[in-house]
Amino acid sequence: MPALEGMRILDLTQYESGTACTQSLAFLGADVVKVERPGTGDPGRAVVSQFGFEDSLYFLNWNANKRSVTLALETKAGRDVLLDMVPHYDVFIENFGPGVIDKLDLGYDVVRSRREDVLYASIKGFGDDGPYADYKCFDMVAQAAAGAFSVTGDADGPPMRPGPTTGDSGTGVQMALAITAAYVQRLRTGEGQYIELSMQEAMTYFMRTAIAMGTDWGRQAAPRQGSDFGPLVSLYACKPFGPNDYVYIMAPTDRMWEALAHTIGRQELIEDERFATGRGRFEHREELSEAIGTWCSRLDKHEAMRALAEAGVPASKVFDTMDLLDDPHLNERGFIETVEHPVQGAVRVLGWPARLSKSSVGLTLSPSLGEHTDAVVAEDLGLRSEQVEALRREGAFGPSKGEA
Repeated sequence: MPALEGMRILDLTQYESGTACTQSLAFLGADVVKVERPGTGDPGRAVVSQFGFEDSLYFLNWNANKRSVTLALETKAGRDVLLDMVPHYDVFIENFGPGVIDKLDLGYDVVRSRREDVLYASIKGFGDDGPYADYKCFDMVAQAAAGAFSVTGDADGPPMRPGPTTGDSGTGVQMALAITAAYVQRLRTGEGQYIELSMQEAMTYFMRTAIAMGTDWGRQAAPRQGSDFGPLVSLYACKPFGPNDYVYIMAPTDRMWEALAHTIGRQELIEDERFATGRGRFEHREELSEAIGTWCSRLDKHEAMRALAEAGVPASKVFDTMDLLDDPHLNERGFIETVEHPVQGAVRVLGWPARLSKSSVGLTLSPSLGEHTDAVVAEDLGLRSEQVEALRREGAFGPSKGEA
């Protein structure tokens, strides 16, 4: 059975931090019902709308395995339906900007009045209190506020925007862990609770190593170092020398250094007293970098990775996004999955990385806007089709097709 089978989540999230959280739980078996604004839905649906996509690949990647319901929460009818649904859900989660949930009058106390043991989860850029509580936030704002920019980039260059969206997705996965822990606690105590997570603080979690290794016990700011940490922990160019034709090598131990020297055909360097210690290899880094770089330049990045890795040297080619989708390893393991999109046809997406031997959940296409409104509302509230239609006429689900 799916690990979280039976957990139901009322999902009022948008963009990525909240949607990453609920998708993580959906991949583990939770039933996630995504509540969206009529007409437009989650703003993430339109992230690349300039290309004419009905739903963006961005939305598809973060909202697989969910159901979609549209509710006009600014109307009494829509809000009443949502609150009537609450008793049927274990978790209520939102990541609106500061003040939005209060304007909708859907705070913890209101929702708890409908289900006392509800787990109410809230993600905010800077948390519920403190001097920054009212500040708006997106992923890279959270990363800047957490120090990630300050340690990214070349040593002599400006701070740099990190590539991955860990400010959002990292926050989401941490919230998923917190919700799961609260769910287990409720199984023991019968009590619900409020769960709050700051994107700034969640992102700072990923800064622990930089703080530990680069701040002299917190007495100075950690520096930027780029990708070069010495000749044995560095990036090397490979042919045909395109923008991502590089291999990254990490060989910090004596055994790895010796394996590297053998792999590049420079065994004599092992006996050279200059390179007998880690300090010596760093002090004579120009000579080592030249030797390693010359070898890498004769190979493409795939060949270099294979030769190094098979010799026991930790190394990887620099995967670009197409390399990821085409990678034989990820495909053989089933991490790259193909779904059939009604407009785009076959689309490759990323699966869920955790493997549970006693739990399996297949991947399903992200829902179209409001695709499950009638079915979910009828199921949760025990309504007949004519009663659902009456709610639609009251505007609970937003304007009907053809209406402004």
